[in-house]
Amino acid sequence: MTYHLPAGKALGGPYTVDITPERAGWGHSGLRILELPPGGAHSFETGDSEWIVVPLSGGCTVAAADDFGRDTFELQGRRDVFSGVSDFAYVPRDARATVTSAAGGRFALTGARCDRRLPARYGAASDVPVELRGTGNCSRQVNNFGAAGVFECDKLIAVEVITPGGNWSSFPPHKHDEHRPGEESVLEEIYYFEFAGHDGIPGLGYQRVSPSGPGRDTDVLAEVRDGDVVLIPDGWHGPSMATPGHHMYYLNVMAGPEAERAWLICDHPDHAWVRDTWPDQPVDPRLPLYTAPETSA
Repeated sequence: MTYHLPAGKALGGPYTVDITPERAGWGHSGLRILELPPGGAHSFETGDSEWIVVPLSGGCTVAAADDFGRDTFELQGRRDVFSGVSDFAYVPRDARATVTSAAGGRFALTGARCDRRLPARYGAASDVPVELRGTGNCSRQVNNFGAAGVFECDKLIAVEVITPGGNWSSFPPHKHDEHRPGEESVLEEIYYFEFAGHDGIPGLGYQRVSPSGPGRDTDVLAEVRDGDVVLIPDGWHGPSMATPGHHMYYLNVMAGPEAERAWLICDHPDHAWVRDTWPDQPVDPRLPLYTAPETSA
């Protein structure tokens, strides 16, 4: 199994990234990246999965239609992932979704196989909690647009993480590959990366995933660039390292078989002590890169 998919290696149909559960070799999580030209449109059947459509650059209209009716949501979007929080749209399973964009853009379709059919909904950018996690060179920003306890889904969990150049995130390394009620949940995870360039030079970073036990032997040390994907079925994941001078963005998509939709993690015992140092250090002054708008535009 190839867990690191460089840009262009996860193409599928109209998508520049098309990660289905079948392609990933697991049961729940999926991700598609859709690029539309000005005036472009794309329709897809949601099937047995729920989806959140979130603009990475540009704005769009998302329509969801089924036997019960049709819902349409206008997404203002954003210039790019380093310039602001985006609004988003939730599309339920067993529906037909259509994404159109007058000016064109790039849009993430984060998905998860699910059981319940929830209503189609709009998510305002102003309602997205922007969290600062860690301190010092472990400082990062988390946009919790689709986090458990923030926005209701059946199985899907999706968040954005921005790591300033030179910092380490997803650290200490952690895992969520065992069912331990109240302590750890089983979640398959997708990382999708983008980087801020500098003077026309593209950015890059590094991603580590290491085996967490017998039968959980995912092992990755990858140089990651714009459009790359890393699949994490199990294992300790982290650090995610941003090279100096280039901010790193990654979109996390998670889902699993647990009855409770929850992000419960276990820190690597060799590195958990790092959290104890955070109260003695300031948060990186470059953060937050931005905050959620006070009201929807």
